[in-house]
Amino acid sequence: MSAQASAALQSALYTGHVMHQRLRPLRHRLRYGLFFLVVDLDELPALHERLRLFSLNRFNLLSLHERDHGTPQGMHLREHIGAELEQAGIATGGPVFLLAMPRVLGFAFNPLSIYFCHDASGRLAAVLYEVRNTFGERHRYLVEVAPGQAQAPVLRHACAKCFHVSPFMDMALRYRFAVSPPSTQRDALQLDIHTIDDEGPVLAARLAGARKALSDRTVLQAFVTHPLLGLKVLAGIHWHALQLLLKGAPFRRHPGAPADHLTIIRPNDAT
Repeated sequence: MSAQASAALQSALYTGHVMHQRLRPLRHRLRYGLFFLVVDLDELPALHERLRLFSLNRFNLLSLHERDHGTPQGMHLREHIGAELEQAGIATGGPVFLLAMPRVLGFAFNPLSIYFCHDASGRLAAVLYEVRNTFGERHRYLVEVAPGQAQAPVLRHACAKCFHVSPFMDMALRYRFAVSPPSTQRDALQLDIHTIDDEGPVLAARLAGARKALSDRTVLQAFVTHPLLGLKVLAGIHWHALQLLLKGAPFRRHPGAPADHLTIIRPNDAT
């Protein structure tokens, strides 16, 4: 993505769906509609002032609270993510776009949030996947993007799983990601994650959405068509967990959180 394209890319609302397809040792599928935001972290204060139905760090129909994403007290999310990139030795200074579900009437649960991080020239320098589980834990996979890959319409990378998410999945697995970064050049955004072991794919997941302008009208439309989104997501996780238990899926105990909250994946490691 060029500096010009990055500068032109504005915060937006996406409506779409999420799908999970378990392939082994038993088959189970879920699919539900949802909406999510892609917001420029530097633009959040302006969105707070411009929109009546969206707020930053305050209650509203939709809101985004920086502390929901692990931001320490007294620090803004933009600074927090910049510090993570600096710790990893990745150039900063450009826009950072966050893909996440907002709070709806004060509640949200984001199993996965994604940061698209650009350097001062506007080049996409890193993709940061922020994963949360239902045990109140959080982990981040930070993928450094090689200069030759930054303008690719689909980014592909891989890493070893090191964070417990589902009690029905082993830890000795790998993730393969394919993501189309948000862009003004296309209306659709898609993320595919394949979880694999030595025998092949175990689970396939997809998040897909169509871009809309972020306005009070689109915020209201999203709320009407997907009310209480966060509660729906959390309830759905537990409902499908119950179905897996009833199907006889093997149950794995929580192995404990990883020692480090951040896993860094360099270009040579990400294939």
